[in-house]
Amino acid sequence: MPIVHFNLNGKYVTVEVDGKELLVDTIRNRFLLTGTKKACGTDDCGACTVLVNNLAVRSCAYLTCMAEGTHVVTIEGLGSPDHLHPIQKAFIDASAVQCGYCTPGMIMTAFALLEENENPSDEEIRIALSGNLCRCTGYQKIIDAVKLAASRRMQTKNHTWEEVK
Repeated sequence: MPIVHFNLNGKYVTVEVDGKELLVDTIRNRFLLTGTKKACGTDDCGACTVLVNNLAVRSCAYLTCMAEGTHVVTIEGLGSPDHLHPIQKAFIDASAVQCGYCTPGMIMTAFALLEENENPSDEEIRIALSGNLCRCTGYQKIIDAVKLAASRRMQTKNHTWEEVK
């Protein structure tokens, strides 16, 4: 069985996995990080989105072996209940959370978008989130949350997340 080494939420980890094991299963079952949701299992809904080297990746279609030497960030790695990441706070402030099942994937996708494009248009946000499905609500509040996070970040002197309150 392959042994895989990678950085998970800022900590270097080593795990022995079956060559067919999916990253979503490794994250949830071996590291007990259940914020990453396993829904469709077919790369269609985006609930399992994590960041791999700052790119949004569907962890239900990504073999853990492919994570060798990478930096993986889950929703738990963005913030904590005591110190929310500004994107997490924006989703709450914009009332963009219903049942919450899709929210981690939406937030991780939004993070990747805002790292690439700090001031996206509504259309660019829609395109970026087009692979993330929400069955509870319309998408307008989610788009509003991404715009709010971008706006707050743009208001800081150096446009960094650390300065956003």
